Amino acid sequence: MKSAKVVAWSVLVFLAAALAGRPGFARSTAKAQVWVGSWAASQQIPEPQNSLAPDDLRDATVRQMVRLSVGGATLRVHISNAFGTEPLRFTSVHIARPAPAAGSAIDPATDKALTFSGATEVIVPAGAEYVSDAIDYPVAPLSSLAISFHLDAPPVRETGHPGSRATTYYAHGDFVGAATLADAKTVDHWYQVSGVDVLAPAGAAAVAALGDSTTDGHGATTNGNDRWTDVLAERLQGSPSTRNIGVLNEGIGGNHLLTDGLGPNGLARLDRDVLAPAGVRWLIVFEGVNDLGGLTRMGEVSPAEHNALVSRILAAYEQIIVRAHAHGIKVIGATITPYGGSGFYHPGPANEADREAVNAWIRAPGHFDAVVDFDQVVRDPSQPDRLLTADDCGDHLHPNPAGYRAMGEAIPLALFAH
Repeated sequence: MKSAKVVAWSVLVFLAAALAGRPGFARSTAKAQVWVGSWAASQQIPEPQNSLAPDDLRDATVRQMVRLSVGGATLRVHISNAFGTEPLRFTSVHIARPAPAAGSAIDPATDKALTFSGATEVIVPAGAEYVSDAIDYPVAPLSSLAISFHLDAPPVRETGHPGSRATTYYAHGDFVGAATLADAKTVDHWYQVSGVDVLAPAGAAAVAALGDSTTDGHGATTNGNDRWTDVLAERLQGSPSTRNIGVLNEGIGGNHLLTDGLGPNGLARLDRDVLAPAGVRWLIVFEGVNDLGGLTRMGEVSPAEHNALVSRILAAYEQIIVRAHAHGIKVIGATITPYGGSGFYHPGPANEADREAVNAWIRAPGHFDAVVDFDQVVRDPSQPDRLLTADDCGDHLHPNPAGYRAMGEAIPLALFAH
């Protein structure tokens, strides 16, 4: 009779041999690789003017172009029903490389169907996200990817990202693999797609940018990929030591730290937009101007209310830092840029004092792990409460592409040494 030790050892050997024959096990042991986010878009409920009519999404193909940051040989795509109130059925989801010609054209030779647990269709529960199966599909850094999906019935409530600064194409019928979408309608918003991950060498990681419209890219060029996060991604790809670092733009136009506005408040969306994405090792927090400006948008308030708001903003930063640190993420604070002269917020001296108080806290040692001083980069030295004219998109609140480039170039790549 065999001893217990012999039997146990035989079982272990059998299990190891069986597992070694499984593709997932073989891949994980053959060479150390990690999933890392290459592109992302924060999800929200699109406002009525940014939604598609239900009939537009009935028996419809939607094709969206996204620009990746880091490249890889294997990828997976996240589709989202995060704000849906009912399950949403995707009958097919495809990826392809966009054709050189502008518009909805793809290179049909590169068209591939995605699967979800082996199936080409998937029903995503209300409030959920689905990640496709991994697919061997080499993508170059800073390359674009076309993501096409077909819905037979529209979502009861849409999930999307209105501030895409990229054109989306949609047409009736299932044409996910078509070279072009004939007679397609267009809109500059993204819908139901939240991320793309690539399989990268061990040590690869991502930096997430949590912010509002100045991160989302208001004032940037539609289809121009010239937000400050795009500039950062380009610079990271330009250095051999940082080429395996992805950049995830988690900005939402009109977003607040403390209250729901356009999209959930910054604290409420931290889990989904920063802690959940693959490989996030750094977080840049650049948010608070909408809280500051919104305080007096309809009229001046008391000094006590100004002080209370500043205290709550600083406490929110502390909460973000604590929660990110618990996941091993370093947190970089970005100073709030000037908005003097803004016709939307029409800030006064008290608002400027609030901004200066918040920025002083961001710059002070012992709070954030590092600081990026965007305020110093784009402010007018002769009028520090205002953007430089050359960097102002014209509304005195948002930078233009030149301002975004200056911001992206001001971020020290040494922050991402690892």
